[in-house]
Amino acid sequence: MPFVPDIAAIIGLLATRPVGRLAMVAADGGGPWLTPVVFAPAGGAVWTPIDGKRKTGGPLARLTNATADSRAALLLDEYSDDWSRLWWVRIDGTVRVHRVGPEPEGPTAEAIAALRAKYPQYREVPLFSGPATLLELTMDRTRGWQATEGGGPFPSAEEDSAGGAPSGGSRRGRARC
Repeated sequence: MPFVPDIAAIIGLLATRPVGRLAMVAADGGGPWLTPVVFAPAGGAVWTPIDGKRKTGGPLARLTNATADSRAALLLDEYSDDWSRLWWVRIDGTVRVHRVGPEPEGPTAEAIAALRAKYPQYREVPLFSGPATLLELTMDRTRGWQATEGGGPFPSAEEDSAGGAPSGGSRRGRARC
């Protein structure tokens, strides 16, 4: 049964998981659109860059989609042959495009520092491709699931009742990370 993960556990996952799946509404027809992304938590949101890895060419769908419809979700998950270890967490929110100037300040500077600290690959691959651009995903609602209590990254129900998020339902409102 889905539950509301403790925000501290979510922040821990955002700081350590290497890749997530960003879901948006496709601008060219309104259907679902999904891509794997790197990301880092900073300033109360999740940030992902338009980085220097090779792109397919043409306008990037994630920028077009974000401009057309800001609804988005980030999915983090774990698969294992031991199905007692399966889990997922989904962060729903809105995405905003940030064009970063030559001297980043505030949340964008914090996001850039967090991305560089999390991914040593950015020592070899440029953090940005073309104009410096970041996507910011607000954390308006979170949901999670794990196969067994305590079998994933989230506390057991006993730990939840001792001060974490309640089981069941959904978390609303902006989370701070």
